[in-house]
Amino acid sequence: MKRRAFLNTIGTVGVATAFSPESFAETLHTLSAWNGSVAEIAADESYWLEVQQAYTVNRSMVNLNNGGVSPAPNIVQQAMKRYLDVSNESTAYTMWRWLEPQREAVRQQLGRLFQCDSEEVAVVRNASEGLQIVQCGFDLKPGDEILTTTQDYPRMITTYQQRERRDGIKLVQIQIPVPAENDDEVVHRFEQGITSRTKIIHISHMINLTGQILPVKKVVQMARRRGIPVIVDGAHSFAHFPFKQADLDCDYFATSLHKWLCAPHGTGLMYVKKDKIKGLWPLQAAPASMDENIRKYEEIGTHPAANILAISEAIMFHNGIGSERKAARLVYLREHWMKQLEGSERVKFHTSRKPGLACGLANVQIVGVDPVALSDYLLNKYNILTVAIKHPEFEGIRVTPQVYTTIEELDRFADAMNGVIKNGIPKA
Repeated sequence: MKRRAFLNTIGTVGVATAFSPESFAETLHTLSAWNGSVAEIAADESYWLEVQQAYTVNRSMVNLNNGGVSPAPNIVQQAMKRYLDVSNESTAYTMWRWLEPQREAVRQQLGRLFQCDSEEVAVVRNASEGLQIVQCGFDLKPGDEILTTTQDYPRMITTYQQRERRDGIKLVQIQIPVPAENDDEVVHRFEQGITSRTKIIHISHMINLTGQILPVKKVVQMARRRGIPVIVDGAHSFAHFPFKQADLDCDYFATSLHKWLCAPHGTGLMYVKKDKIKGLWPLQAAPASMDENIRKYEEIGTHPAANILAISEAIMFHNGIGSERKAARLVYLREHWMKQLEGSERVKFHTSRKPGLACGLANVQIVGVDPVALSDYLLNKYNILTVAIKHPEFEGIRVTPQVYTTIEELDRFADAMNGVIKNGIPKA
């Protein structure tokens, strides 16, 4: 199969083709065989045109909120629909005897992608669920402290605040720079926040507000020397840019797969290091026989198999593009719109542009313009979807393109932003 032929037909591929081992291998080869360096391919619009056509997105809208949830490629959508059809053929039989055992193959694929033992991978519904399992799985006493930042995800903060009310623990939040461009400074601030009562450190790998990539491994190793476990929120990092479990050296990690991996909505990965599984309670009850089994965290009762099994197609698609190429393209897209705004003194970026400190997710402020009003204006006037961010320490709009985003769409966004910079938001 030629690369163009494959990607032009990926949306209508049949059952036999989609699931045959030969097609799987050829798909990966087709996408990865494109000539050129990572930097050259990042700017090769002919390559990304083919990738863009694998999606079924509505091109009348410029969706720059892929950080919330990304669309799945058509091949993933079709796989999920087929699994759902099979589930409904004989329900309890096809769901539990045919499809559920195939979950183990997905677990193995995710283990390979994260480069960890598959017996350390639980397949959950999203990052929030995976993180809440860990957050609530520790035995804590009144007065015990949790250390995190003021920029961590609100749902995770809410989880600790509920434990404050219920268990009498204390949540301690530190501030870090925006953007944070000195790893040692970030580690130092965490270290300063530790007291004799600190029992857990919670850290985002990539901050959802700004796209800031934090020095997780350095924080983990600093904390480990003090006997403090670290929970890593990887909601926005997994399949966004290349890394593996060893690059974090963490014991606890969770992510959503429906963001940057473009897996079915409502899928996530939770990682617990094997020797930590026994000591971490599941959120929903499991028998004592499962105390050392990662699957105890998946005990939620009846659940759909289709969402989970179609993760395989998302991994196939991701691997076909390649992590390095994908990350380079996302940085290329970020820089494309940023360069069109950077000349104005009214523009303030809350995202570092230094290599390794951010990727495709960025935060931009037009000084003097309310971000909620700006986001609403972009949507209502131009059908451009962004996210308004109003944080006590900074504000702006969050911009998150994906691999299907076109240069022309980003140009439209930049033109609209430059119009606001020059003329403000017109009064209704």
